[in-house]
Amino acid sequence: MKKLILACFLCALVAVMMSNRDATQPESDLTADFMTGNPEIASIDQMSFGPDGILFLGDSKNAAVYAVDTKDIQSNAEGEELRIEGFDTKVAAALGTTADQISIKEMVVNPISKKIYFGVQTADGSPVLLRIKGEGFEHVPLKEVSYSKIDLADPIAVDAKDKRDRPLRTWAISELKYHKGKVLVSGLSNKEFGSTFRSIPFPFADSQDYASLEIWHAAHGAYETHAPIKTFDIIQLDKVDHLMASYTCTPLVLFPLETLKNGEHTKGRTVAELGAGNSPLDMISYEKEGQTYFLMSNSNRPVMRIKYDDIASFKETMTEPVPVFAETEGVPYDNLPFPYVLQMDKLDATNVVYLQRASDGDLVLRTRTTKWM
Repeated sequence: MKKLILACFLCALVAVMMSNRDATQPESDLTADFMTGNPEIASIDQMSFGPDGILFLGDSKNAAVYAVDTKDIQSNAEGEELRIEGFDTKVAAALGTTADQISIKEMVVNPISKKIYFGVQTADGSPVLLRIKGEGFEHVPLKEVSYSKIDLADPIAVDAKDKRDRPLRTWAISELKYHKGKVLVSGLSNKEFGSTFRSIPFPFADSQDYASLEIWHAAHGAYETHAPIKTFDIIQLDKVDHLMASYTCTPLVLFPLETLKNGEHTKGRTVAELGAGNSPLDMISYEKEGQTYFLMSNSNRPVMRIKYDDIASFKETMTEPVPVFAETEGVPYDNLPFPYVLQMDKLDATNVVYLQRASDGDLVLRTRTTKWM
């Protein structure tokens, strides 16, 4: 009996010691070089989650990428079913203002916790980071946080403008995603060929590779080097990772990632023209019944669904103009009955979350099963 009591005591002692050791364990290797303070983020233009609850923020105003340790690592297998109407009004109310004084710039789901994060810009230019809590919101601090930062090399100039006198600095970071230990960033540089794709190893050091890009734009009937990628995803074809990029007016272009080398100029393979008079907004992928699909939301068209198999089987390279306005060619797609979807992300294995402007003008945040997408 005494031996049994002693054994129980020793087990309990070991459990306490292990618990205390876990509580005092050093930070993850990924955050070992993080600092604590105010990163002075000027804008939240793009966001992407990496491992260990690390949130990457793309700041075009500062031409920098920040890695913020959210410490949001409580694992959940499924996200919450949501339908929140008057979403912009409710966000504004949480910030003590009105909907016309805010802009919801970005939405992303933490793949660990399944919590939904929003980057918001207020009328005075201040960025705010919020996440859903029930049907309300909680502020995620942007000051006195654990973070790391890297400045982009040779970004588009602060005062650069296009032919219509519109500022171009907002496209210093046009899309951002974390993939296999690297932060992938599209945008504009100050180089002769402005369209740029950057591959930045994480944890951040002094290194960043960036290649200039050239595409055949079938709707324009020309090769282009200045338009930034508006949204992208990574697709594996023949066991090689490819950048699948979509641009305004709306070419879909493939670049093998291994060809995007530092300081080199790379020409992509255009595989689809998805219609002029439109700009892509967001792109995600999901699995259903053993098949992979890509969803792309748009400014002037419904959400497009593209099958992986159709991309993989399309071996041609488009090099001829599509002269008829808004006509499409190349890889086929389906129009889903979801127009005016502004933001979307994969919520969990079987659900998508998206922000949609309804026909009556209401902004609605809702989840939907991929069974019906």
